[in-house]
Amino acid sequence: MQLNIKAGSIRSELSPRALEKWNPAIKAAVENTSDTITIYGIIGEDWFGEGVTLKRIDAALRAIGDKPVDVYINSPGGDMFEGIAIYNRLREHSQKVNTKVLGLAASAASVIYLAGAERQVASSAFLMIHNCWTWLAGNRHYLRDVADDLQEFDAAMADLYAETSGQPVEDMAELMDDETFIRGKRALELGLATSLLTAEEVVERPDPEAKQASALKAMDMALAKAGMSRTERREMFATFKPSTPSAAGGDTPRAVPTDTPRAVELNLEPLPKLSFPA
Repeated sequence: MQLNIKAGSIRSELSPRALEKWNPAIKAAVENTSDTITIYGIIGEDWFGEGVTLKRIDAALRAIGDKPVDVYINSPGGDMFEGIAIYNRLREHSQKVNTKVLGLAASAASVIYLAGAERQVASSAFLMIHNCWTWLAGNRHYLRDVADDLQEFDAAMADLYAETSGQPVEDMAELMDDETFIRGKRALELGLATSLLTAEEVVERPDPEAKQASALKAMDMALAKAGMSRTERREMFATFKPSTPSAAGGDTPRAVPTDTPRAVELNLEPLPKLSFPA
C-alpha cells in the first residue's frame, strides 16, 4: 500500500507494481449466489472516487444476513485503512467467512483476504505484500514523525500476517521489505492459505467492464510515470461520467459492486468546424 501524507492527512495510492500485474478480467466462474461478495477492484477510492469500501461491504453483509459468506478477490489493493476496516467487519460476521483469491490480492486486498476462516488461493494467483510508502515534503522533524508512523503501520501488518500464518513476525516483515509476490502454492506452504482453489472456479472474462478497467489502468500508470500527481489524475478521471451502474450493484444481496470502472462516456464539447484555404 502506498500512502500520500499531506497536511496531517493520509491518502492512499496504488502500488505501481501491483497495478501493473493486475488483470481485471479474472473473475469467479460462478458468482450468482445470494451469499457471495465480489471484490474485483480498488480498495477505497478508485478512478471515479469510490471503489470497494467498508460501507458497501457492510451493506452486502446486512443483505446476506446470518449465513456463511464467500468473498472472491481480484484486486490491486488501495487504501490500507479501508482494507483494515473491511477485514474487521468480515471478522465480525456472525457466520463463517471464506476468502478466495482468483487473480491477485495485493496490499490492502491481502489484508482483507486474511479475514477468512478458510482462505483459498488459485495455483496461478498471487498475494502481494509490502511496506507502506509515501510521497511527502517537509522539514526533518516532520519526516522523522512520518517515518515513525509508517514503522507502526508496517509492524501492525507484519503482526497480522504472522498471527494468521503462524510464521515468525520477522519473516513476514522481511517479505514485506522485499515487496513479495507469493504464488498460491507458496501461500499454502507459509500458512497464509488454507487450501488451493480448483481451476474450474476461475475464469478470464474480458467483458466491457474489465476492458475499461484495463484501459484506465494503463492510462493511470502512464500519467503517474509522467509525473502527474494522484490528485491531478483523479480530477482528470472525474471528467469520465459513468453511463451504466456497476454489475453487482447495491440492489442485489449477492455482492458488493465489483468496482472495476463502468463503461464511460466522455463529456466533450463539439469541436468547431475548421476551414482551410484552397
